[in-house]
Amino acid sequence: MFRSLGEPVDNRSGLLEPLDRPTLNLMVKYKPQGLDAIFSALSDPTRRAILARLALGEASVGELAAPHEMSLPAVSKHLRVLETAGLLRKEKDGRVILCRLEAAPLRDAANWIAAYQRFWEAQFDALAGYLKRLDEGADGSRADDQEA
Repeated sequence: MFRSLGEPVDNRSGLLEPLDRPTLNLMVKYKPQGLDAIFSALSDPTRRAILARLALGEASVGELAAPHEMSLPAVSKHLRVLETAGLLRKEKDGRVILCRLEAAPLRDAANWIAAYQRFWEAQFDALAGYLKRLDEGADGSRADDQEA
């Protein structure tokens, strides 16, 4: 429901007060930084494909754009996101812009993921132990042995 300044909204619950100041959506102009920027950049398949290509070596913007069915300006926007995240470095060589992979920020993301990997491995180990105890039964004999 839209409302103007000072206009109350459905106040049947008594919880809503008249709007005396504009409501701002800070996410509209949110610029991710650090891990947020890295994961945001990695969230798009086109950007992941560009990074995979750059892992093979430097490439021009045109070479990076070639396999994608999109305009050069659209590819440039993807490159800008990667550059802002620190995953890409551009160099101008005459009229050609060359791009290189900057893999160091990926280490930060890998370290963050590794902490959760240890957590999930511990959870899976605990689950395996629990299932093994269930399989062995309360009296210590295996469930398979009881069927014979």
